[in-house]
Amino acid sequence: MREILIAGASRLGITLSEKALSQFEAYAGELERENEKINLTAVRGEREIAERHFLDSLGVLCAAGDDIKGAKVIDVGCGAGFPGLPMKIAEPSISLTSLDSTEKRILFLRRLIEKLGLEGIECVFARAEELSRDESRRESFDFAVSRAVARLNVLCELCLPFVKVGGSFLAMKTASADDEIVEAGRAAAELGAEISGCHDYEILGAVHRIVIIKKLARTPEKYPRRFAKIQKQPL
Repeated sequence: MREILIAGASRLGITLSEKALSQFEAYAGELERENEKINLTAVRGEREIAERHFLDSLGVLCAAGDDIKGAKVIDVGCGAGFPGLPMKIAEPSISLTSLDSTEKRILFLRRLIEKLGLEGIECVFARAEELSRDESRRESFDFAVSRAVARLNVLCELCLPFVKVGGSFLAMKTASADDEIVEAGRAAAELGAEISGCHDYEILGAVHRIVIIKKLARTPEKYPRRFAKIQKQPL
């Protein structure tokens, strides 16, 4: 795994420390062990985990650029920790909040973080549309990131309320997401943001895309709506 990570990170322009490499190896081991008890990911084996989870997540660091150093980041719908936790391992200066609405995933992450000796991470069991109503969370993050499978206009409503003015929402999508990106333009504008560009990178010969959505103004208080409403009538 170490050689895969070193080579893959180098292609992304990232140098991983020895400590980070050891943490990634331990992360993969814990993920495989826990996966036998609870269904965390369909990805199996060191190579697949390294490439499809770890290196894919590191692509978000490239999209964020130097602004990620010391940034306050929330990973919305983090699942088994992606992309936020690999970002934190590679760039320890990040202050990370990992958010998921499935308790077993959050409990796994809390155990994992303790085992890896990571600091500056909070794992929260909650729904995004409810947590962003908390005054201490709303518009308090430099970056929101997400690899969730929802369409981009839905993700905008769930994620942008967390982002401070001047910050960005970085959404992981495929290179074939052009129609989805165009569709989400209206949602971004309604929520006080604009789609400012995309960052493409290659993993396993396939092009992956980070959609960069810049927060320009405060999100109106009426957003986010209840999730059933968001799904039924997306912006």
